[in-house]
Amino acid sequence: MADNARMDMTEGPIFKKLIVYTLPVMATGVLQFLYNAADTAVVGKFAEDSETALAAVGSTGSISALITGLFIGLSVGAGVSVSHALGSGRDEQVRDIVHTSVSLSFILGVVIMLFGFFSARPLLELMGVPENVIGQASLYMRTVFLGMPAQMAYNYGAAILNARGDTKHPFYFLSASGMVNIAFNLLLVAVFHLGVLGVAIATIVSQYLSAFLVLRLLCRMNDSFRLNVTKLYIRRDKLLKILKIGLPAGIQGCLFSVSNVLIQSSINSFGSATMAANTAAANIDGLIYISMNSFYHAALAFSGQNAGALKFDRIKKVCAECTALVAVFGIVIGTLCYVFGPWLLSVYGVSGDPATDEAVRVGMTRLMLLGLPYFVCGIMEVMSGTLRGLGASFVSMIVSLIGSCVLRVIWIYTVFAWHRTIEILYLSYSITWVLTTLAHFTCLMIILHRRKKLYGGLKVDT
Repeated sequence: MADNARMDMTEGPIFKKLIVYTLPVMATGVLQFLYNAADTAVVGKFAEDSETALAAVGSTGSISALITGLFIGLSVGAGVSVSHALGSGRDEQVRDIVHTSVSLSFILGVVIMLFGFFSARPLLELMGVPENVIGQASLYMRTVFLGMPAQMAYNYGAAILNARGDTKHPFYFLSASGMVNIAFNLLLVAVFHLGVLGVAIATIVSQYLSAFLVLRLLCRMNDSFRLNVTKLYIRRDKLLKILKIGLPAGIQGCLFSVSNVLIQSSINSFGSATMAANTAAANIDGLIYISMNSFYHAALAFSGQNAGALKFDRIKKVCAECTALVAVFGIVIGTLCYVFGPWLLSVYGVSGDPATDEAVRVGMTRLMLLGLPYFVCGIMEVMSGTLRGLGASFVSMIVSLIGSCVLRVIWIYTVFAWHRTIEILYLSYSITWVLTTLAHFTCLMIILHRRKKLYGGLKVDT
């Protein structure tokens, strides 16, 4: 493969390169969202007892994220390690990082698969999933976890490609696997009536396809990114750097999911109708998040390469331009999702008059209180990505855990306990986004100032 897929993020116009980098990431995220949303849309439309099936699929999301968050977060360490090596001109280290990362992804994928498969039902019981839902939820979750080795391999491979500046190939791979996922969803649910088992099988088939495609690409490269799957190895120093940067991101993702599990448990207490409506609305506002999350990846990659090149003033410009872009995209997409909310909810089988139908009211309430202010979450993510690109992943973890995890838990046990309404529960998101964004910005300015004074003209040790 030619080397022209690489992008030098340390030179040239920032805005143009941000757009070239980000649009494929955004399209990839939207595609990933669509084929994940296809699970809920298909069961909402075609499964027998669709409300229960929809609630079953939705109730597993937060607990699955809790289990996988730690290990997927480590892929951030792989991507930042590659960015630092490229930015400092040390291409020879990339090969070791690639092989170490892929080897780690295989090991972690098997571990997560076994743990998730055998712990699914006990964990769902702890969450208070209703009896009429837990059987299907457990079946869906156990089946999906059989695809964890593929999910890990794809995430680590995509992180490596993103750090290289190649965001187009992950888009192509998700396009292929997404179409396969939707086709299998319709076949297995609408034709063979397999319900939640059918959408779970479709998910893992598409995951193994995307993993195969990303690994094949790495194996066919002709530079330091070339992967030899028959001679995988782990370099201790590269593993330690991946862990140093990725572990805080993984811990953050894992513990962050704790607050989401508590929120999901609180939603479960309102019954299966509210659970189904929340699942549908969560998939819609998930589209907003995924669109904005592309700027997190851009901030991560661009700040990583420029940190390797010791260009700290350029990192400030990257962060500022990413913040402006994510705010515009978030406001526009959030407004559109709210305006077309009733129609979008009907895609998932939640329809009716918001004034009289409780499920539609719950869905529109979520879109108003989460979807409209979601751009603040996008700004928060840009700040976090910039900190991680700098290598300050531990700082980002602490700020995020206090702001978006601890404060939400406190909110649930105080404000929500005092006034148990779905509106009060949803408000916990926007309030913690604002506080966490302010804290991230303060830390980022302090760290950039200190790094600039410390390194000066020195070469960063990657």
